[in-house]
Amino acid sequence: MAAASRGDGARQRVLAAALEVLDESGLAGFTMEAVARRAGASKATLYRRWPTTGALLIDAMDATFRPFPQPDTGRVTSDVAEILTAFVAMLEHTAFPRLLAAFIDAAERDPALSRLHTDLTNRRREPLLAVLKRGRERGELGADTDPELTTDLLTSPFFYRRFVAHRPIPRGMVDEVISRVLSP
Repeated sequence: MAAASRGDGARQRVLAAALEVLDESGLAGFTMEAVARRAGASKATLYRRWPTTGALLIDAMDATFRPFPQPDTGRVTSDVAEILTAFVAMLEHTAFPRLLAAFIDAAERDPALSRLHTDLTNRRREPLLAVLKRGRERGELGADTDPELTTDLLTSPFFYRRFVAHRPIPRGMVDEVISRVLSP
């Protein structure tokens, strides 16, 4: 068990180092050598576990920014508010926006990384999709509600504010978006 714990600890150090390198140096500086140096590991050690920088990047993002828990408060609007509030906190209080921007840039240039990014994004959408489907099944949302489109409509304003407009997300925006998107 101790060897597994040491191995997991080493993996966590490498994943943390990977995100630090990406945050500080961007995609251009994201190399196995830079990550190994930051983690205090050898490049050979990294290549044994991650055959490419893309694989390392995916693993680091996936391990660090897990999908949000799927709430079940009994009301779809409360469940959605819980998820969106956590999402806003991540956008405002973590390195996630800078890392995601670099990651999206990398995915645009590398088809293999693009597929991995799609898988990662789909996993992140699952809690909100599940909450919306449950709300539809309980009759809180119309039977014709498309959970995929509704997820896009609920999350897009926050992405737009943060990544395109570079504006702060105002207090009350979560409730306002929910009211406008989920109102009958």
